[in-house]
Amino acid sequence: MESTSTTTAIELVANSSPSPGWTLRHANLNDDKPQPFTTIDTVADHVLVASREVDSTAPEGGYGWVIVGGGFVLLWWSLGTTYAWGVMQTALVADGLADPAVLSFVGSLQAALISALAIVNLLVVRKTGVRAAAMLGAACMGGSEILSSFTVKNVGALFFTSGVVMGLGVSLIFAVISTVPSQYFSSKRGLANGFMFAGSGFGGAAISFALDSLIHKLGVAWAYRILGLMTLSTGLPAAWLMKERIPVERRGFIEWKLFKSPTFVLVFIGSAIGTFPLFVPPFFIPLYTRSLGFSTNVGAGLVAGFSLSSAAGRILSGFASDKVGSINTVLASLVLTAATMLAIWPTSTALAPLIVFVVINGAANGAFFSTMPTAISKVFGSARVAVAMSMVVTGWVGGYLMGAPIAGYILESFGGADGGLHAYRPAMFYAGALALASGIFILGARFCIDRSPLALV
Repeated sequence: MESTSTTTAIELVANSSPSPGWTLRHANLNDDKPQPFTTIDTVADHVLVASREVDSTAPEGGYGWVIVGGGFVLLWWSLGTTYAWGVMQTALVADGLADPAVLSFVGSLQAALISALAIVNLLVVRKTGVRAAAMLGAACMGGSEILSSFTVKNVGALFFTSGVVMGLGVSLIFAVISTVPSQYFSSKRGLANGFMFAGSGFGGAAISFALDSLIHKLGVAWAYRILGLMTLSTGLPAAWLMKERIPVERRGFIEWKLFKSPTFVLVFIGSAIGTFPLFVPPFFIPLYTRSLGFSTNVGAGLVAGFSLSSAAGRILSGFASDKVGSINTVLASLVLTAATMLAIWPTSTALAPLIVFVVINGAANGAFFSTMPTAISKVFGSARVAVAMSMVVTGWVGGYLMGAPIAGYILESFGGADGGLHAYRPAMFYAGALALASGIFILGARFCIDRSPLALV
């Protein structure tokens, strides 16, 4: 098979070999030559033709950079706050509200609703438009944090305010952010997504330091109130900047025929498994450093470093996905995630190796999140990115909801939050093994598209 510089869609064509069946080949949607689409039980249909037309008229900038800027701010407060949950969790554990296994569910619920409500949010975006959906999301996020300031002594109420309401806002923001940039960018799509998703990394770093300082000076309740006011004052204007370049698609919410593509199935399963380990480091590093005798400032600093590295990884992966292929980039991120969790974190009892871990693992973590929308849009077509992405993200609900709490329960079974390296090591191996399993599925998808090891997929 021939490799191309950018894999933008999948087409199924008859095998040239004598054996019956179908094989996968690249379809570069920017190529002027017509592509031989078929309609017999394939994922290559009129949607991919529409994708080619949309991509050919993408301005590669213009108002698209305003979208990137607004999305940067929204991701700063949405996923950035989720990344910083470990700082708040450590403070609440110290206050005796609940143990880490229970409180990690609150942060996990914020992320899990991205998946659980993916298809519902697609309906909201279609009915209201991206601007109204983004503003509703920003309002939910800021409002939830203000409400949470009154629930810091009641874990059940905190589940609703900081888990459910915050999750509603984060999920709406993610639904808008993961689809709109593809309307403005084609050849620079990876770079645009990388810069935009870097907002969550920078936000996670800044919010981690800010929360640690505010909690020490003013307490958890006022830290929540200030965070909520800042989210509303900057998030709502950023949400107002969101605007479609073309009308939001009105087709069905699920394209079942995508599951006839082995590539889609492998990406779906691989990415679903890959979400289990991703929030384990930022949620548990503050507790782990405290168990080693470091101050809470060190834990907050490491989470901030993790988030900054995540931001760098998102930007670098944007360049990489445009140059070497988005699927290759996702695969590389999962390999790095697995390697750091299996080899570096379990041997880290001093600050220096912990810093190495958070830098590499944070970059790989960010690369996964920012590259997935690019991979979905380029491999399955930008005109179906909203539907395809909502389907893929729905599969992430188990990992988002249970990934970190499972690590918490493993931790409790082997000695608890103050048990040192011995107590944490089984949870580290659990997370690393799942990252490795995820990478195997993505590797399978990569070779379904092109069996050449040097192909830019």
